Amino acid sequence: MAYVFNPPALVSIPVLDQDAQFPVRRIYCVGRNYEAHAREMGHDPDREPPFFFCKPADAVVYVAPGETGVFPYPTLSQDVHYEMELVAAIGLQGKDIPVQRALEHVYGYALGLDMTRRDLQAQMKKMGRPWDIAKGFDHSAPIGPIHRASAGGHPDKGAIWLKVNGADRQRSDVSQLIWSIAETVAYLSTLFELFPGDLIYTGTPEGVGPIVSGDLMTGGVDGFGEFSVRVV
Repeated sequence: MAYVFNPPALVSIPVLDQDAQFPVRRIYCVGRNYEAHAREMGHDPDREPPFFFCKPADAVVYVAPGETGVFPYPTLSQDVHYEMELVAAIGLQGKDIPVQRALEHVYGYALGLDMTRRDLQAQMKKMGRPWDIAKGFDHSAPIGPIHRASAGGHPDKGAIWLKVNGADRQRSDVSQLIWSIAETVAYLSTLFELFPGDLIYTGTPEGVGPIVSGDLMTGGVDGFGEFSVRVV
């Protein structure tokens, strides 16, 4: 088949301890999935149904173990925030997945940052418009390698944290998710049919805040190591 131009390269993420790549299809993100973060954003953390937004696959910035990734500060914003998250990587197709079977669809997990143009997000909220320009911009999804669930299991607890220039900014525990990973996967599958290659950013804890050029963000989740990203 002939194309009018060369198709874009497939986005993929290395799988830890495997000579294999995880091809990225879609990126889904859960909004306000930690109680304390919901409160700091001015919302009631009652257990209402989760909501989601998306990022394009090519927003991925892969950060290799032991290396420092690069996040270019985006244009048209003066207030860009970090949001440290545990990412679930889908490995099995499914729709209307029962909660009890949801984790069977998760291939593995990774560390991720949901970078956000907070000032543009606030403007879009006031105008009743989508968040795309605030969440789905270039380089907005730094991510580490995929850790296979078959090797490490499925986390239901474990510290999640982020430091900026060595100072604590976010610190909580995965057990504090309002909607667990299984519940999130099951609910999302009622809205979209999930396919291998989908990534789900499962939410960020309290302590989100701004970064500036030159800052070093270092974050981690117990059992999944840590990664570092420099703002340039």
